[in-house]
Amino acid sequence: RLGVLRCATIEEIEAEKSLIEKDAKERMEKTIENVKSSFNSVRTGRSNPAILDKVEVEYYGTPVLLKSIAQISTPDSSSLLVQPYDKSSLKIIEKAIVDSRLGLTPNNDGEVIRLSLPQLTSERRKELLKVVAKQAEEGKVAVRNIRRDAIKAYEKLEKDKKLSEDNVKDLSNALQKVTDEYMKKIDSVYKQKEK
Repeated sequence: RLGVLRCATIEEIEAEKSLIEKDAKERMEKTIENVKSSFNSVRTGRSNPAILDKVEVEYYGTPVLLKSIAQISTPDSSSLLVQPYDKSSLKIIEKAIVDSRLGLTPNNDGEVIRLSLPQLTSERRKELLKVVAKQAEEGKVAVRNIRRDAIKAYEKLEKDKKLSEDNVKDLSNALQKVTDEYMKKIDSVYKQKEK
């Protein structure tokens, strides 16, 4: 008995290559968005509801995000107003804000929680700059991991005899250019936040 050996067509190989490339670009784009959102949660000079985006509240035994159980607004440039949908949750929201280590002191008046944002000291700015730098580096590591995954996918195609070694090198070089482009994007977002 003879088995039939079927080789992949050029169209199939191109489709697989473009699928790997498209997936890598989409994941890198999401990484950029994640870096931007984590930068928003770092407090700058003006009040911004995004500062409280990562605050979790233990609500009836379940950790939930503060923004899902309360309305957060900015009455002026140096304060935030937290209005819980359920007034009985004021105490646990207050505790969660204190535990979040954002450097904010909640003022609970029985109806709402007011948060005054103190002016940033140069020392605090330096600390925040380190936090932002760490977040930027985490974004770069994520982009490098995405590149590594795509290269592994190319090498798998080579192992399956769908790509030649030269094809994999060319694709890896093209992928490196895309990776460098996303690294520059992270750097530019970081420089904006640094200012």
